[in-house]
Amino acid sequence: MSSIPRPEHPRPDFERAAWQNLNGKWQFAIDTAKCGIDKDWRSGVDFPMEINVPFCPESKLSGIAHTDFLEAVWYRKIFKVDDALKGRRLLLHFGAVDYEARVWVNGKEVIQHRGGWTPFSADITDVMKINGENEIVVYAQDDERPHVQPLGKQSDRLNSYGCLYTRTTGIWQTVWLEAVPDSCIDRLTVWPDIANGTAAIQLDITRPYPGLGVEVVALADGKEVASSKLVQAAAKSTLILEIPNPVLWEVGEPFLYDLKLRLTDSGKVIDEVSSYMGLREVRIDGDRILINGKSVFQRLVLDQGFWPDGIYTAPSDEELKADIERSMACGFNGARLHQKVFEPRTLYWADKLGYIVWGEFADWGCSAKFHAQARENLRREWTDAVLRDINHPSIVAWMPLNEAHSSGDRYEPAYFVELYDLTKKLDPTRPCLDTSGYTHVKTDMWDLHDYIQNPAEFAAKYKAFGENPTTETLPRNDPEHEPEYNGQPMIVSEYGGTWWNPAQAGGEAWGYGDRPKNEQEFIDRFKGLADVLLDNPHIAGLCYTQLTDVEQEVNGLYFYNRKPKFPPERFKKILERKAAIED
Repeated sequence: MSSIPRPEHPRPDFERAAWQNLNGKWQFAIDTAKCGIDKDWRSGVDFPMEINVPFCPESKLSGIAHTDFLEAVWYRKIFKVDDALKGRRLLLHFGAVDYEARVWVNGKEVIQHRGGWTPFSADITDVMKINGENEIVVYAQDDERPHVQPLGKQSDRLNSYGCLYTRTTGIWQTVWLEAVPDSCIDRLTVWPDIANGTAAIQLDITRPYPGLGVEVVALADGKEVASSKLVQAAAKSTLILEIPNPVLWEVGEPFLYDLKLRLTDSGKVIDEVSSYMGLREVRIDGDRILINGKSVFQRLVLDQGFWPDGIYTAPSDEELKADIERSMACGFNGARLHQKVFEPRTLYWADKLGYIVWGEFADWGCSAKFHAQARENLRREWTDAVLRDINHPSIVAWMPLNEAHSSGDRYEPAYFVELYDLTKKLDPTRPCLDTSGYTHVKTDMWDLHDYIQNPAEFAAKYKAFGENPTTETLPRNDPEHEPEYNGQPMIVSEYGGTWWNPAQAGGEAWGYGDRPKNEQEFIDRFKGLADVLLDNPHIAGLCYTQLTDVEQEVNGLYFYNRKPKFPPERFKKILERKAAIED
């Protein structure tokens, strides 16, 4: 077993054979006075602490467990380049650093990046010592209180409260080196077309030159089934794969084609990237969400992606997979990946397991209504998140905002329209929900959040809409400020949230509604609420709050340590039957 934490390749959707994981022990310092730059900590300075990357300093797994505000921190690592990477250009990759990062290699600044959720990289070839020791220094600034950066569910107070939890600062995803030739494949975008049995493969090529060719090969179960090549690569090269007898990626029955992407020079392969694709289509048909032409009821669970020992970073790849399996064991076919841009390997496992997800952004804490910088920060990083994750077949919808209310600090109608239009330009193949819950402005789907705990009251609220879906019968979170309902798919995308954790009944612990008196009352309430949504012929999905407890919020189906509160099969029996809209 590897001694390096999180040793697996962080991007199975874009993987080269020649790479080096830089996770593990780094030197670490807390820069309370933000004077490290003035003191020239950029090179040659030993830091007093040791941290276990990629776990954030607030986490127990980091070895630091410092949960006070950390406005500025420093990292330093001394390393040698593995022999397998020598002789080519070297790229230094960061999966994510929260929030604003500067990076020096051997005393030379190689990149600055703003954004705590998305990856960045730098070509460090010209500053490296190939046969000696090298030094990486990272400076990360992170201040949650000005409300100009997207925080997600990170607390802006000293301690956790309500539905805001322990913060994450600095490096929280894998750091790695990658060897590439001078001309290389920089980006992959897959556009599946199931009606014609094809997939358009768009490759961004760095420094193309005359005579540089490009080819793509698709494999099924290790055997080549389709290929396409161009004798001359361009900076943006598009190849069409014609797939004979295509096998579709279905919910619960996924099929993935492996991809080999190659650059060639005089017949010799000079760069090769491994990836994969799923052939599937998401389409809106009236008030139904069709996946590969079939109405699929969205049986979603709210997944916040917090871990008691790693906070934003799962302790292992196996645990990322296991969270999806825990959800599926309860009868859910997918999740809202809530207020966080999840690790790419979460999406990889969703692809592998046939688990649908809504790609959401961590927009809470970003006061877009009042700050131009907040709007720019949100817009820029949402773009990067969509482009990072666009190829995953498990993602069936995009959602840049959550609970953006007309009276809140993120609501500005023109900005909603801008984010919706931006998302559709980046990816016209998936529906976009402008905001989950509260004030819709321009949206492909309609949703609302409803934490009524009484099943009879819940049923009465949605009865008229089930009989005659109109603007007048649709329950809404903010009817005074929303446009007319135009017959879009309607999902109750947050409900339930029932408080159940007998061992954590006091203090700051909370859940929605009155606590059930016993286990049977909890199950009866869960069934009653779910039945209302499953039986309504004009409701396209549900999202139960939530998969696991998170710190003081104790309304999960699993405890925070991932132990089940009830036998998961009891929930599965309730949820797995056919919904009315699936007939």
